[in-house]
Amino acid sequence: MPLTRYSAEAFGVLTICLVGLLVLLGLVCIGYTFYLRSCVLKQRFILLNYFSGPWIIRITFILFTIWWGFGEIIRLNYLRRPGRVLNVLDFKWQENVCKFYIVSNLGFAEPCLFLTLMFLLRAPLQNIDTGILSRKWNGKTASCVLLFALPVFVLQLFLILIGPELRENRKELPPYFTRTARSMQNSNDIALCSYPLLNTILLGLFTTVLTAYLIWLGRRILKLVINKGLQKRVYTLIFSVSSLLPLRVLLLGLSVLSRPEHFLFEALAFSAFLVLLCCAGVCIVILVYCPVADCLALGNLNDLEARRRVILDDQNDTASLIANQTHLDESIGISPERNSDASTKRGSISFRTFIRDEPSSGPFVELSLFSPSRDENPPGSPPPVGWPMMSSTHVHGP
Repeated sequence: MPLTRYSAEAFGVLTICLVGLLVLLGLVCIGYTFYLRSCVLKQRFILLNYFSGPWIIRITFILFTIWWGFGEIIRLNYLRRPGRVLNVLDFKWQENVCKFYIVSNLGFAEPCLFLTLMFLLRAPLQNIDTGILSRKWNGKTASCVLLFALPVFVLQLFLILIGPELRENRKELPPYFTRTARSMQNSNDIALCSYPLLNTILLGLFTTVLTAYLIWLGRRILKLVINKGLQKRVYTLIFSVSSLLPLRVLLLGLSVLSRPEHFLFEALAFSAFLVLLCCAGVCIVILVYCPVADCLALGNLNDLEARRRVILDDQNDTASLIANQTHLDESIGISPERNSDASTKRGSISFRTFIRDEPSSGPFVELSLFSPSRDENPPGSPPPVGWPMMSSTHVHGP
């Protein structure tokens, strides 16, 4: 079925809007990552240095995602119609843009995206000294990603360059195996991008290998995870990547059954774009946003705990001063019973002191805003009204 003008504009506008949302999500996560890194460098969250170790690779993963999103925009037939941005180019240059898109996205952005994902998942399994705490880990990982993606990039570029020769030398080979663009029926000046089947098969082989490695890697990670929340994240990530990546390759392969200006082709191409968009969004949230948000929350809890300890230390110092004042009152002849009655009349206060009749007992502080004593009482004895006085270096938990 031929593609109508409104359908083409709907697919194009929706693709641009979704890429914009993905870029916005990526920029927010990059800002979050830089904020966590600044907190670690300022010694505020020094204990979280391990979790902020792969910050460069996380940002690199987002940048590869943004690169892929802009590549999906330049592929759109929506931009090639009369009056659009790419319509000012002639047919040859529009075809070169389609070739650049195949090499850029299928040959570079997507392989780098998948490889970076694998290295981020593999990071917790590495040795601490040589892993993400190492100063060279980010640089080594980035080099490995580019090195492993280089063969795929070279093969994709090779298939694009020898495509015209294959069509001329092998007449029995269908054109859709190597064709990167087709002319519009009503206008020979407009080149519509398509997906060469050979390039899609190469991407499928690469995706199959990485999917198998991901499943093996995920099983190792699940053996180390003891938190149910983290288990859900790992399961979601493994299921999303292992199902959506092969589905994208399948949809791209089926796109050769229709012409680029038909509705079926645009629906398949948009579905393949949407599948990888969802996969990239899930990966960004689980691998970038959630770890950074957890670290910031844990750091804030540490700050609250430190402030609580300071307050408790001050309160213990105040209680010690009150106890010392009680001893001073006793030395000038004030009876313990009168002091106890006076303290009782003061009403509900946080700290009250008294001296027990037993000579072996020391000063006690009643903590009316805190939990009872942790020590168990002997059977039949009344519960103690306070905790034994501790030095200011000891902290009682709430």
